[in-house]
Amino acid sequence: MNTLEYQPHHVAIDRSSHHHHRSASAFRSKEAKRRYWILLTLLIATGLLASCGLLIYNNPVPVDSPSFIPVVTRRFVAIVAMIIAAICHSLSTVAFQSITNNRIISPSLLGFESLYTTIQTSTMFFFGAAALVSFTGIGSFLFQVVLMVLMSIILYGWLLSGKYGNLQIMLLVGIIIGAGLNSVSTFMRRLLAPSEFDLLQARLFGSVNNADAAYFPIAIPLVIVIAVLLFVYAKRLNVLSLGKDVATSFGVRYQPSIMYTLILVAVLMSISTALIGPLTFFGFLVATLSYQAAPTYDHRYLFAMALAIGFCILTSAYFLMYHVLHTPAVVSVIIELFGGIIFLIVILRKRSL
Repeated sequence: MNTLEYQPHHVAIDRSSHHHHRSASAFRSKEAKRRYWILLTLLIATGLLASCGLLIYNNPVPVDSPSFIPVVTRRFVAIVAMIIAAICHSLSTVAFQSITNNRIISPSLLGFESLYTTIQTSTMFFFGAAALVSFTGIGSFLFQVVLMVLMSIILYGWLLSGKYGNLQIMLLVGIIIGAGLNSVSTFMRRLLAPSEFDLLQARLFGSVNNADAAYFPIAIPLVIVIAVLLFVYAKRLNVLSLGKDVATSFGVRYQPSIMYTLILVAVLMSISTALIGPLTFFGFLVATLSYQAAPTYDHRYLFAMALAIGFCILTSAYFLMYHVLHTPAVVSVIIELFGGIIFLIVILRKRSL
C-alpha cells in the first residue's frame, strides 16, 4: 500500500524537479528522449544524403561543363517541391488527426484531391487539350488553391456551426462530396479521346515533376508561415487532442480553435495538391510512422519527427526509383501502395474506424 501511495508522489516530485526543462514531461524517460533525438538526427541525415544524391549522382553532364548548373537547378526544383510536400502533408495530417481524435483518417478525406481532379478534368473536357496545357502559371495555381480553401471553409463553417455541429458529420459530408466529384470526373474522362486522356492522366498522378518553380515565390512563404503558426499552436493542440470536454474544462474555446486549425490544414493541403497533385495516403503513412517513432503527446516533437520522416521518405523513394530501379514515374504509386497497406494494417489491428 505504501508503494502505491508513494508512486504518484514520487512522479510529482520527479516532474517538478525537472520543471525548468522544456521537455521534462514530454517523454516517459530520458532513454525515450535520447532515442527520439538519435532517430530524428538519423532521418534528417538520410534525407539530406538522398537529396545530395538526387542533385549530383548520375548527372550526365560533367562538372566543368556550363550545362552542369542548369541540370542541378532543375533537380533542385524537385527537391524544393519534396520539402513543400513533406511539410504540407506531415503537419496537416498530424494536426488533423489530433483535433478529430482519430489516428486513421487524413485531410485527404475532405475532398481536396477530388476537387483538384475535377478542375483538371473539366478543363480538358470543356475547353480541350490546348486549354489544359495552357492551364499553368501563377494564375491557375492561385485559382486552384483559393477554390480548395474556399470549399473547405464553407464546409467547415456550415457543418461546425449550429446546433448539430460536429466533426464526424463534417468528415462524412467531406467523403460524400469527394466521392461525388470523383464520379463526375470519372464520367468526363470516359468521354475523352485516348490522346486527351493520356495527357490528363499525367497531370492527375502526384509527382514532384509537376511542380513549377514559378509557383515557389507564393507557395514557400505561405507554407513557412503556416508551419510556424502550427508549431506555435502546438501546446493548444496538446489540449485539443484530449477531446472537447477536457479542452473546454481547461478554458480552451473549442469551436474557434478547431476552425482555426482546420483552415491552416486546408491551406497546406491545397498548396500541396495544386503544386504536386494528389498524394492520398502519404500524409497518413508519415503520421502513423511518427507516432511509432516519437512516443510523446507533445506536438512540437511530433511535428518535427513527422517532417523528418516525410522528407526522408520522399527523397529516398525518388533516389531509389530514379537511380536504382530507373522507374521515376511510379514513385507516387509506390508511396500510395505502402500508405494503403499500412492503413489496412492499422484498421485491422484497431478493429474499428
